[in-house]
Amino acid sequence: MRASPTILHLDMDAFYASAEQAAKPSLRGKPVVVGGLGPRGVVATASYEARRFGVHSAMPMAQARRLAPNAAYLVPRFHLYRTVSDQVMELLGRLSPLVEPLSLDEAFVDLEAGGTADDTASALEIGAQLRTAIEAVTGLTGSVGLAGSKMLAKIASEQAKPNGLLLIEPGTERELLAPMSVRILPGVGPATADHLRRAGMTTVDDLAEAGEAELVRLLGKAHGGSLHRMASGYDDRPVVAERDAKSVSVEDTFDADLHDRVRVRTEVERLADRCVQRLRGAGRSGRTVVLKVRRYDFSTLTRSETLRGPTDDPAVVREAAARLLEAVDTTGGVRLLGVGVTGLADFTQEDLFAQAAGERAAAEEAAEEGTGAGDDGDKPPGGAPEEVHETAEQLAARRWPAGHDVHHDVHGHGWVQGSGVGRVTVRFEEPESAPGRVRTFRIDDPELQPTDPLPLVRNPADYSSWPASLPKSRSGPVSSGGESRP
Repeated sequence: MRASPTILHLDMDAFYASAEQAAKPSLRGKPVVVGGLGPRGVVATASYEARRFGVHSAMPMAQARRLAPNAAYLVPRFHLYRTVSDQVMELLGRLSPLVEPLSLDEAFVDLEAGGTADDTASALEIGAQLRTAIEAVTGLTGSVGLAGSKMLAKIASEQAKPNGLLLIEPGTERELLAPMSVRILPGVGPATADHLRRAGMTTVDDLAEAGEAELVRLLGKAHGGSLHRMASGYDDRPVVAERDAKSVSVEDTFDADLHDRVRVRTEVERLADRCVQRLRGAGRSGRTVVLKVRRYDFSTLTRSETLRGPTDDPAVVREAAARLLEAVDTTGGVRLLGVGVTGLADFTQEDLFAQAAGERAAAEEAAEEGTGAGDDGDKPPGGAPEEVHETAEQLAARRWPAGHDVHHDVHGHGWVQGSGVGRVTVRFEEPESAPGRVRTFRIDDPELQPTDPLPLVRNPADYSSWPASLPKSRSGPVSSGGESRP
């Protein structure tokens, strides 16, 4: 715990939904829901306008549609979100060498390590400057919490939402936490909270009063001891600049159960390729390939295979995932598939490339000679994989996802409002334009093509010299729990 509130927590406000509203003038001030739009999709983010109807993240999309039938429902555009996230993280990096990203829209910053703040007044001013800089560069808002520990800084940013700043003075933690729900503490999920409730503990004060010995008895030595310290306002976790990932994985939930074995295998290979793309994007390789299968009855199976050494070869990962699939019974139907790689390293085992090439050559030679080697009974005569056909509606939804960017040779830049019955509806507008007109085209119109997102702010303010050019003020008293909002 620190004597000064020099740990900052930034949390962007309804990040995905706010980015969509900033990019689409016609959606500003209206309910927007971002997530998977299929029958089994879930909400990734809901705008504050949608939250008034009870929509929240992780909610099934079907339930969200019942609560807010007139909201705009959009497919995520992660390329845009990562671009904006990079801009935000670059600003945070100007404050300190110790920046700990938790996700695309959330991070801790150690202001003391960067020499940008060392007391209450300087921390408050840097927090206010950061919010101004983020809005000027990205067009979006974020909420800032300042405290002497990571736990309290995160609690402060949550209480400051939306678009606010809250500072918790060191020494006031115990009083502030006492009436709060136990769920506010890190590591207390629904199951732990229910276990504590049955023991008569629902507030943080209840945990502090129970004592460490009782919490250890209920939750075990490590968890119980840690929870008691946090309930007492004590959290000495440092801000860590490098959070080493333990695995890389991707998964998809399907709108309808997959029964065709060939289709299942095709999806596994596609997921393996996506997983390797992420792996290479992180500059890593991995030693163990993991397959996840959730079946029609919600039973979930995982299978893994450890290779001779780490690899980032898509062929090696595809082949390993395919071998793992052979050991899983999918006859009843598959709801979800996932492929992951663990045992990460910063290098690859070169002989695995030769291994993959050799196995492919052997399989091709066997197929040509008609020996049946590598034939698993799912291929038609000749060894060629059976084609997987999609309906026109499925093809349209894949090519024209709701909310994604398009360009028309005549009408310019726009975004997909929806598609169906061989048509795609587009609203033509840009982030800095007025709300645009809506037009409908055939899904195969040669003048309409998918395109990349436009910047949310065309000419962002220059913060290249920040924060050195913005002097810190150290005047003015700030009370415990001092709060600043726009």
